[in-house]
Amino acid sequence: MKEKRVFNSALEADFKEQLTKIIYNFDTIEGGEGNRNIIKIVTINELKLNIKAFKKPNAVNKIVYKFFRKSKAQRSYEYANKLLELNVGTPKPIAYFEYSSPFLFGKSFYVSEQVDCDLTYRELTKDFNIPNYDAILRAFTRFTYSLHQKNIHFLDHSPGNTLIKKVGEDYQFYLVDLNRMNFEPMDFETKIKNFSRLTIHKSMVEVMSDEYAKCSGEDYDKIFDLMWKETEAFQEKFHRKKRLKKKLLGKQ
Repeated sequence: MKEKRVFNSALEADFKEQLTKIIYNFDTIEGGEGNRNIIKIVTINELKLNIKAFKKPNAVNKIVYKFFRKSKAQRSYEYANKLLELNVGTPKPIAYFEYSSPFLFGKSFYVSEQVDCDLTYRELTKDFNIPNYDAILRAFTRFTYSLHQKNIHFLDHSPGNTLIKKVGEDYQFYLVDLNRMNFEPMDFETKIKNFSRLTIHKSMVEVMSDEYAKCSGEDYDKIFDLMWKETEAFQEKFHRKKRLKKKLLGKQ
């Protein structure tokens, strides 16, 4: 089995050695959460780390990731570095590991610093009594607008993928689950569609539309109509796939 290890250049040799041993013994470490991918939190030299073990790819992707496309771990690491270069919050990238045979890709790991946040965007969709709720949602919208201004198209812009941390009277946002991301100019429709996976609540779409209008100078009604249309379209697609999956499983 061939191994590829890429570390943050600032890491010392002893730290790299300890981390490598942890990756070798990942399956024996207690804890872990996730259905497809497994995340475990470990500490080395008082630094808390988040280790994400990606699910082994299917038969096709074992070939794709071996010869034609960067792995999810490598993309996560490289995109995290790119985000930090653009002054966008994300947990600091530490390393990534890949294992493969001569002809097939095997498993991979992405390691970053653990960010202990106060909440994620997901909590905003479930609890409307969170203190400073409106201010947080508007700050998140400004954060998303800043991504668009920097030509960052975060394809997995969904409720669990933005960590929120209160710092003084301000809020800091950290993107996670980074392996699907494009760095490219976007037209108006693409920018607004980027909000479509975030919520089912029209009240939240109204607030985000209002704040995005203030940031962009675009008409509120134009933004809201498109954002709500794309939100409904995503929800319909999501539930249609869910119904189809349930139907197929029921026949087995």
